[in-house]
Amino acid sequence: MTWIPFGIKDAIDILLVAFILYKTYQLMKGSGTLAIFSGLVSFLVVWILVSQVLEMRLLGSILDKFISVGFIVLVILFQDDIKRFLVALGTHSGWRFLAKFFSKRDTDTENEGKYIAPVVLACMNMAKKKTGALIVIEKEIDLSVYEHTGEMFNAEVNARLIENIFFKNSPLHDGAMIIADNRIKAAGCILPVAQNAEIPKDLGLRHRSGLGMSMETDAMVVIVSEERGQISVAHNGKLQINISAEELQQILSGERKI
Repeated sequence: MTWIPFGIKDAIDILLVAFILYKTYQLMKGSGTLAIFSGLVSFLVVWILVSQVLEMRLLGSILDKFISVGFIVLVILFQDDIKRFLVALGTHSGWRFLAKFFSKRDTDTENEGKYIAPVVLACMNMAKKKTGALIVIEKEIDLSVYEHTGEMFNAEVNARLIENIFFKNSPLHDGAMIIADNRIKAAGCILPVAQNAEIPKDLGLRHRSGLGMSMETDAMVVIVSEERGQISVAHNGKLQINISAEELQQILSGERKI
């Protein structure tokens, strides 16, 4: 029996590959492309078993052809998912040490969470008046792609300004507002709509858009219902309906989970 030489370099190689796969798994899970990752890993495992372990020549040659053109096919079929994954890769907290050299985003921790009080106050007032609203708060994944679907802003987060934007006669009241770096970046934005059949039928487009946004990004989405005057929050594909202003403040500040 011939032994395959195995040294420290090989151990480091395996550990690095495992680390990269784990980080890729985390990023794809956060960016909503986990299904692609699972499919790719499954296909690679089958390809290795067929061509390397079992040495099945015919099936192995067919899979080799798929591997050779697979990258181009993936780019064509999953261009939107790949774009979201690359955005997540560039803005993930694990790569902050690299992002600092290229990003101009505000990293001042003193202003962190400065938007919470104005957002809570505005949502409380709009809920009383039954004014519909959809507010997206950026976390780790960059939302520039969604910002450009609406009107660009660069304003401080102010409760009165939020209420004016979502006023029923305002031209921007039907879209979503995006808040990033404690500033209002855009309003009237278009969000992806969740197609989940388990969503209650009585929930409108705002709730479906908020839930869809939370499924594709890690953003926190606050929804104010125009019909019921209730406040809801969507995050990580979960939706909590009819919460109080105090609960909203706790969720936005991280003191409470959905």
